Amino acid sequence: MNRRKAATIHLTVSLVLALAIATLLYFLWFPSPYFIAAGASKLIMVLMGVDIGIGPLLTLLVVSPHKPRSLLRLDLSVIAVMQAIAFAYGVHVIAVARPVFVVAAVDRLVLVSADELTDTDLAQGNQPVFRTRSWTGPLLVGVWPPKGGKGFDVVQQVLAGGKDLDQLPRFYMPYDQVVDKLMQRAKPLSQLKNVNTYQRKQLEQIQAGADDGGTLLALPLQRGDRYYTAIMSPKTRRPMRILSIDPW
Repeated sequence: MNRRKAATIHLTVSLVLALAIATLLYFLWFPSPYFIAAGASKLIMVLMGVDIGIGPLLTLLVVSPHKPRSLLRLDLSVIAVMQAIAFAYGVHVIAVARPVFVVAAVDRLVLVSADELTDTDLAQGNQPVFRTRSWTGPLLVGVWPPKGGKGFDVVQQVLAGGKDLDQLPRFYMPYDQVVDKLMQRAKPLSQLKNVNTYQRKQLEQIQAGADDGGTLLALPLQRGDRYYTAIMSPKTRRPMRILSIDPW
């Protein structure tokens, strides 16, 4: 078999698989508007680098019309197994990093991924939806600091290096119970300070395209130790866009 033809076939199959996974990520595991903030674009690039780059490249190197057919089959089988293992591992890494909750926590939104919650954490959720890791995009929930002794215990736990409220499903509550207080802490897009000229124009375009013509608001969205700006609709009171802008 001609090596270029074999590598082209391998590349085509790899592209189809990679596009299928990318579609799964974009529309199901990392849906808009959380795609960029959840780090999905970097994960896809790594997966495609392994799946599209290494496999076809190895095929290009090993295929030769002068090689015995039995040896060629063995070489291609080894490449296929190696690529399948790498592909499966990449999908696993993406799956455990998928966002499962967007937590409205006092003055911000926090994106919580599947690997940040233990089974014990989830088992303590006070509603069934708080006790599962979503496979169809993150669930928007709320959390509010408890009063009295529980609140003091949580503060002590955080200071000791433990988990904050946004990673403790036992304190989760329906988003509608906290959205009024959350939106009171949102600010107009014009008050965002750490924006460059391009970002300012982008914000103006988003505001001009608002369906109801109302003033769009901004809230910090936290993902690990990184911050983004969530553009909030005053009508739905939910995130409509996530931008790589420092909200502080």
